[in-house]
Amino acid sequence: QLQLVESGGDLVQPGGSLRLSCAASGFTLDYYAVGWFRQAPGKEREAVSCINYSESATYADSVKGRFTISRDNAKNTVYLQMDSLKTEDTAVYYCASAPACSSYIITYDYWGQGTQVTVSS
Repeated sequence: QLQLVESGGDLVQPGGSLRLSCAASGFTLDYYAVGWFRQAPGKEREAVSCINYSESATYADSVKGRFTISRDNAKNTVYLQMDSLKTEDTAVYYCASAPACSSYIITYDYWGQGTQVTVSS
């Protein structure tokens, strides 16, 4: 009924690009913040980027300058454009919604199932 669905994950070579999509169904994202998170095997889930309903955005230092988050409220979708990909970007990427961008994962109420991004030669 209420869900977020990620798509766009793929196998890509270092230096390549991908665009991830986070589409909402059953509710509107217009007044929600949406964050992107990632988790690699043996690693903790980490915040990658977040965009507020005002379109202000934040980025982890590790992706700043390479990733760009955006939203299209008409399509009820948030995107993560990933350029200059590195092997260390390999992870399952998740999107999640919250009242506002926050460092507290508990504040994110709806989560997608994740999409695999693999950066390898």
